[in-house]
Amino acid sequence: MKPNAPTCPIERLEALLSGTLSTVDEAQVSNHLEQCPSCQRQLESLAAAEECWQRASNYLRDDPRDLSSISQLDIEQPAIPAQIAQVLDALDPTDDPAMLGRLGGYEISGAVGAGGMGVVLKGIDRALDRTVAIKVMAPHLATSGAARQRFSREARAAAAVIHPNVIAIHSVCTDAALPFLVMPYVGGASLQKRIDSEGALPVADILRIGIQIAAGLSAAHHQGLVHRDIKPANILLDKGIERLVITDFGLARAVDDASMTRTGVIAGTPQFMSPEQARGEAIDARSDLFSLGSVLYTLCTGRVPFRVDSALAVLRRITDSESRPIGEINPAIPPWLIQVVERLHAKTPQQRYPSAAHVAELLTDCLAHLNQAADHPLPEELRTGSQQHAIPSERSQRFAATLGAAMGVAIAMGLLVAGVFTISTFNWFSVQDTKENDLAKPSKIDVVSPARLLPADKASSSTTKVDSPNAIPLPWEAEESKLQSWDDQLGPVLEHINQRILESNAL
Repeated sequence: MKPNAPTCPIERLEALLSGTLSTVDEAQVSNHLEQCPSCQRQLESLAAAEECWQRASNYLRDDPRDLSSISQLDIEQPAIPAQIAQVLDALDPTDDPAMLGRLGGYEISGAVGAGGMGVVLKGIDRALDRTVAIKVMAPHLATSGAARQRFSREARAAAAVIHPNVIAIHSVCTDAALPFLVMPYVGGASLQKRIDSEGALPVADILRIGIQIAAGLSAAHHQGLVHRDIKPANILLDKGIERLVITDFGLARAVDDASMTRTGVIAGTPQFMSPEQARGEAIDARSDLFSLGSVLYTLCTGRVPFRVDSALAVLRRITDSESRPIGEINPAIPPWLIQVVERLHAKTPQQRYPSAAHVAELLTDCLAHLNQAADHPLPEELRTGSQQHAIPSERSQRFAATLGAAMGVAIAMGLLVAGVFTISTFNWFSVQDTKENDLAKPSKIDVVSPARLLPADKASSSTTKVDSPNAIPLPWEAEESKLQSWDDQLGPVLEHINQRILESNAL
């Protein structure tokens, strides 16, 4: 170190790592680091710390200005941040006057944005004639051997996830002066921007989005990765909602990573963290499922599930409180979708769905039901829960009215015209072997077709023995596909009963 070179207080080095220095101060500290081995060693020590690496991982996510997204953005800014300038200065020269320089085998056409710990560049792969996004490690982090090794490990782990709904990693370069990874340049906006512009989305769109996110997470989980930062800003809409990709695996960790099992480490976006993540506990793939539930909640309501002023208060609400019921905010959301979100939002991982693959399959079945309810009933696991809160459908209400009218008229006839219809004729349900001590056991129920109420020349008796719980399901809780059959049978019954009433009144 030169005799007159000033030393950097540790606070200034920490500020450099956190990205809180002004442009002028950042340039001064960077210039000093070039000639001060002592400060370089101090900076490397700080950068290798776990806390610092968590902040460093932010550059693989969105910075507060949402500039680190690899989607198409307006990159014209009044002033180029010092960090971008440093990366651009480090580029190799190019023969193309329209380009800013070269990085590896890529021509750099511009800067998409910068976060506290890195820069996103827009480049052109001449060999394959495609536009790419290149995430470059910040120069001051690149001096840390520990940071470079961790960058390499996590980038290669993310590259192992090959799925249409996960952003592809074309290549990873850790040998360059500034390590970088290359991925597709996605031209669409983020899911967050769509929510900001439209608010709550239609149910069909919510399901299509949820299916793809769950499928992408399933692929990552099968590779042993937990994303840990699933949120709308990290979901890019490549072709509208028909194809989306999960991006920014900067916080992703291998499940068997020792640092993953340590307590006291909190990383992620507070609004979309799981309770165990908010408490700094060990997490697994089910943490991503809670975050998926928060994304679906936001799509259903147009607002995040836990709305408070400070990050600490958000974490407390996630661990200790329930979100406001979706139905109170958006009554258009069906109860079965609310049930899915509520289970994803279970406070303990054991109460959530077992896997992202299960959620993807469940939402696929729900979408089929939404499109063609008669041909595709709700999945069995959603029927009971949804019926507890569901408003009967139009056909269900019509059937209930028909059944009530038929029973009422029939009872009236039994009172008015003795001998025409006896009480035994209306014995639709004959419960056998019912004892007070056996109420908890399944019973044999004599289920008789409503056609029994018709004269012998118009219908034939049909009786079937079935095992059933003691509580007989209400007719309007039956599957939609069965209700038409009941309507068809009860219609003639009611017509016949009405005719007999008219005949008796004429006597």
